[in-house]
Amino acid sequence: MFIANRSKHKTCGSGLARESGGSADISVESTAVFASKSNRRTAAPTWIAGILLLTAALLLSACAGRAPLPEHNPDLPLPLQLHIQLLQPDDRQDWVLVIQREETGIRWSMMDLLGIPQARQKLIDKTWESDGFLPPNPQARELFAALLFALTPQEELAANYPGAWQYGRQRSLPERWDIRYAQPQNFELKLPHGPSYQVTPLSGETP
Repeated sequence: MFIANRSKHKTCGSGLARESGGSADISVESTAVFASKSNRRTAAPTWIAGILLLTAALLLSACAGRAPLPEHNPDLPLPLQLHIQLLQPDDRQDWVLVIQREETGIRWSMMDLLGIPQARQKLIDKTWESDGFLPPNPQARELFAALLFALTPQEELAANYPGAWQYGRQRSLPERWDIRYAQPQNFELKLPHGPSYQVTPLSGETP
């Protein structure tokens, strides 16, 4: 920045020097030096403050976008095998989901109807961890978190999800998930800004 200012004013000053005997070049160059130092003193704190504000905004956005998790792992009748069906008129997809307890965590393994793995995650201490060599899948984590909410026993709902409610066969975490039950493991899951899913239990045979 200093070099650019010096070069710019030197060119202008050279013309003035030819008209006034050379003194204008020194005066303009000195002014540029002080202006450059002054700008650096004021610009640096502004630039740093901008970076800090951007970092804080990204952190808040990440926290806001993270799917809610229960305060404690609910008491689920594991292992479970579920059939997950995507409810979209022009795009039907089906998966098999196996949920197992593994040491202190819960393992989630989703595959298509041919048995090809689609997503694998472990939930340990309220943190999702990748299981195996499959790449991270944010959509699967959102789905798994929603299913964990739906499968949580009603008597454990309030303690694990403050702000959630259930009335009859309908359960909701406002602005996040809505559940309509036919049976405890047979329900429709609706995401506010995403697709809906039909969830049914498997008894050993792939649907």
